[in-house]
Formats: sequence, C-alpha cells, structure tokens
Amino acid sequence: MSVETFELAPGYVIPRIIRGGWQLAGDHGEVDRERAIADMAQFVAAGINTFDCADIYTGVEATIGEYRKRDPSLQVHTKFVPDLEDLPRVDEAYVRRINARSRERLHADALDLVQFHWWDYEVDGMLKVAGLLAQLQREGTIRHVGGTNFDTPNTQAMLDAGVPLVSMQVQYSLLDRRPAGALSALCARTPVKLLCYGTIAGGFITEKWLGAPEPTELSNRSLIKYKLVIDDFGGWAAFQRLLQILKRIGDQHGVGLSAVATRWVLDQPHVAAAIVGARYAAHLPEQLQVFTFRLDDADRRAIDGLLAECPGPQGDTYALERDRQGRHGRIMKYNLNKT
Repeated sequence: MSVETFELAPGYVIPRIIRGGWQLAGDHGEVDRERAIADMAQFVAAGINTFDCADIYTGVEATIGEYRKRDPSLQVHTKFVPDLEDLPRVDEAYVRRINARSRERLHADALDLVQFHWWDYEVDGMLKVAGLLAQLQREGTIRHVGGTNFDTPNTQAMLDAGVPLVSMQVQYSLLDRRPAGALSALCARTPVKLLCYGTIAGGFITEKWLGAPEPTELSNRSLIKYKLVIDDFGGWAAFQRLLQILKRIGDQHGVGLSAVATRWVLDQPHVAAAIVGARYAAHLPEQLQVFTFRLDDADRRAIDGLLAECPGPQGDTYALERDRQGRHGRIMKYNLNKT
C-alpha cells in the first residue's frame, strides 16, 4: 500500500489524506498532549507528512510545532482567520502579527500554506487582506496561499484581484455536496483545488453509528454541527440507509465504511486531498484503507441511487453557516483569535 499524493502547486506535493488538527483543540474531549505529539511520528512514517491546523484552534499550532522541532520536514497547513469583531480593524500590522505568531508556534521560517477566511462579506477589507497575504508570500514568510470556506463569487474575486490561491478548504462529503456545483466549475478553469474536511462527518460516518438510535444529546460541537447536516441530508432514516450501503460496499472490498466515504470524496473532480481529524494514531490503519481499493461502477450506482433521493444542504459553499441567525450559523464561534 502506498499513499497517493497530489501536486498542489508546482513542486509542492501533499498526501491525499491530510491529518486534521481540530480534535487537538480540546473541544472533542481531553487531549494527552505528550501522547499526541509522540503519535505524530506514526502518521509521518506512514506517508501522511502534511498536517492541517489553524491560528484559531486553541493550542494546536504550538502542539504541532513541538513535533516539528524534531522533524522540520513536516508540512503544515494553517489558517488566517481574523475574529469577526476585528474585521473592520484588520490592517497590515494585524496580518504580520498573526503570521509571525504562527511561524513562532510552528517553528517555521515560512508557512507552507496559509488558508484565509473572512467571516462577513459585508465588512470591507477582504480583498485588501487577501492581498497582504499574497505580499507575505512574495516576501517569503508564506509559501502558498489558499482559502477556507469561501463561496464561488468571492473565490473568483480574490483570483481576479491577483491573489494566487492554490486551494480552497471546504466541507465536502456524501452528506454535503455543495462544492460539487459552482465552486467545482471554478476549479475546472483555475489552479484552485479542493481540500476537503468533514468527509466522515466528525465520526458519524463510521460503524459506531450504524444501526444506532438517533441521538438526543451530543457530546461536542463537531457532532452537533454534523447532525445538522444529517438532518438536511434527509434525516436519520436516510442516513442509516447511507451507512448500510457503505457497509455493504466496504465489506466487499475488505475495508471500513468510513474508507468508502472518504474514497468517494477523493474521486470527485478537483479534489486534491481529504482532511481527516485525529487526536492520536489509533485509527491510522483504518484511515490508510482508502488507498487499498477503488470504487467500481456497481458501488457508484448503489451510492448514486440514494444521493438522487437525498440532495443534502443546498446553496453555495458555506452559505448556510454564514447566516448567524440560522441553524448552522448559531453554533459557530466567531472570535477565537484573541491576541
């Protein structure tokens, strides 16, 4: 078994599974920091040499940085996410301060990929700030610039302004196929490729939930978030039908159902990689199963039959989450980047 790779930009190659870092922030339960750092070597040894994190994931840049001191070859994707309340005041000094802080935390002279997010399109400054990140790239403290959770028109606006985006990080799964529309069409005509999170819906798309009753209480914000997506997909009964289909396909190929779900995302047009979250390396063998098989025509027909009945969330990428009064927006945290 060899890990598939993708050339995200000229000379910059990433594995098609990226180790996600949100679960190291503590919102998913207590984190044994020393164990988490020690386990990072297992991911790298397996070929997962690229990790994803963010300036707003509490403590995660510093945790990954502790490992990176031992292994400077590790590639790290982070984010630049100014707080919602700070948007009107984001200037060059702000951008440089966050950039310097991320480099210090990650023990990096230059950040491999910085993924920009802007909470509110109605607040002026998005294009100016994106341009400042491009300026830092020219200066050499950022190697590549991407975005996260932008819709298609605003992704296009940044490209038109000369921001050299190489990627857009988006939620993309069998349950949520919004990126397959206009954003995918944009990728077809530009260098932008998709880095996809939520491929197993925060752990919902696993054997653990197959045949389980619909939960009435959920233990963390990630599960709350993805339960809303399940509701939009068609509800718990439709979700159980999906798990049953994935289980049958996985059994035929000798892999887990989550590997089938992730393989489906990797097979979609313009997808460079899937970001799979993990606190530790316990599930690494299961995650690597995605590289051991291929979906055949019968598999795709079985999946497509259900997807035709269950369109899932509608609209452009991340539009539902930007409605701060809506079901998806109300659970978000908008001010996590205090400096």
